[in-house]
Amino acid sequence: MSAGRNADGRELQIPLQQCALSLAALSLAQRPWPSDHVAGFLPQHGGFRDHFVATPEPKYCCESCKLVLCNPRQTECGHRFCETCISDQLSKPNPVCPEDKEPLFKDKVFRDVCCHREIMALRVYCRSEKNGCKEQISLQQVMDHLNVCPYFEVPCPLGKCKEKMMRKDIPEHLSWKCKHRETTCEFCMQKMAMTELQKHKDTVCPSFPVACPNHCTFPSILRSKLTSHQHECPKAHVTCSFIRFGCNFKGLNQDMRDHESSFASEHLRLMATRNTTLEAKVEDVKGELLERYKVLPGLSSRLSETLSHYEEMREKNRQLDQNVCNCVCDCSSMSLRSVREEVETLRGTVESIRSRVATLEGGRGGANPATHTLETQLSRHDDMLSVHEIRLADMDLRFQVLETASFNGMLIWKIRDYKRRKQEAVASKTLSLYSQPFYTGYFGYKMCARVYLNGDGMGKGTHLSLFFVVMRGEYDALLLWPFKQKVTLMLMDQGPARKHLGDAFKPDPNSSSFRRPTAEMNIASGCPLFVAQTVLENGTYIKDDTIFIKVTVDTSDLPDP
Repeated sequence: MSAGRNADGRELQIPLQQCALSLAALSLAQRPWPSDHVAGFLPQHGGFRDHFVATPEPKYCCESCKLVLCNPRQTECGHRFCETCISDQLSKPNPVCPEDKEPLFKDKVFRDVCCHREIMALRVYCRSEKNGCKEQISLQQVMDHLNVCPYFEVPCPLGKCKEKMMRKDIPEHLSWKCKHRETTCEFCMQKMAMTELQKHKDTVCPSFPVACPNHCTFPSILRSKLTSHQHECPKAHVTCSFIRFGCNFKGLNQDMRDHESSFASEHLRLMATRNTTLEAKVEDVKGELLERYKVLPGLSSRLSETLSHYEEMREKNRQLDQNVCNCVCDCSSMSLRSVREEVETLRGTVESIRSRVATLEGGRGGANPATHTLETQLSRHDDMLSVHEIRLADMDLRFQVLETASFNGMLIWKIRDYKRRKQEAVASKTLSLYSQPFYTGYFGYKMCARVYLNGDGMGKGTHLSLFFVVMRGEYDALLLWPFKQKVTLMLMDQGPARKHLGDAFKPDPNSSSFRRPTAEMNIASGCPLFVAQTVLENGTYIKDDTIFIKVTVDTSDLPDP
């Protein structure tokens, strides 16, 4: 098979035969040639330059180029021009007709269909007249004729040859002249292009006869059998097969038999020596293995003890983590309880003082030093009460955060009232929501999640956008920056299939989103196209108007602060 190209440039395979006027070559010569290989039918500028059988009447000639009209256009003054010629006239400033100098207007120039039809019926000689074609056809039939005209010049159909020939000469060209025609190797009968034949013979043809590289008595050998010949060639250089036992003889293949017969006893001695050495090594290995087998029971028991100790340490560590968490919560509860009790005591004291002040003012009807003192005490207690109420609110907030926060790098975020919150996002009332903070450890990174229920950026209006936020924490000075832990974002499937949707990323160390925060929180980073709203709302990800979002931060390689 030989590669060529068809009219649209795609590769095709054209079968060729070596004999003259083969069936394939004939079919190539007889079929219509693709129209894009034929010279353009319409002239690029001006009128037709074909050789007309009869001289065309003046009414069929352009007033500008004087050639037979191509796509005739008629002006308001009745003169006819080629399409390209009238365009040239109209492109001039203040265009006028070259015949009567009447002004020309683009909207007053129209296509002369009748004249065009008459011109296309005029008879012309074939455009391959110079090559010997005697056909006389109408101008309208020129293209159809050129597609089959045996005298029309076309390029080689194989696509690689740059020669041009008349269509009738294609069979001869493909059979005998084309350098890229298909031929057959006379040694292996493989088909290939003529240009590749010699290289094929010189390098890869398996049936091509080649000379032995050792210059032995064989005159020629098939290339495919050259490798096997090398093992038998008397002139080949070989090494004694007992080289691994210590024999260093190297010589020609024809001398090897004499060497093997004359050095048989030496070869046996070398083998015996090697056998003795191997036996000694085997004994050494046996002794070493016996020593190791003696140690194995002790190592096994130590390994079991180590594993048991490891499990105990893991259990103690888990209990310690639980105790620390309980202590934090208990301490927070005790602090809140003590503050609340102190606030209630202060409230009682303030009320008592106020009642005493009211009693004194009612009994004496005027101001006195005792009343002033009581007012001062009342004001001081009011201030203390305000301070304790602020502390109580702060402790309440801290306790709520501690109750919901996690310290293992995992956040489970429950978002209720999805429909209402989604409508608020669509109406631009609440574009995004923030989750409660979570941590990689008690003294680790502080983080949260941010969600746009109606999408953000590229996902606005079509997707739910989910982002990860690094927040400013109390122990940032002890942590490594920038933040480099792997982050996994996930939308939980509440159906039985549990087909959660997730995405993960490694933070870009050059991004400002993962440097040590200088404000309350860094710029969020994540997935604007996290999940399409159609997938979210048509699946089992929403249940009881609630969705769950899970964020996991890899803490496996975090060092202690």
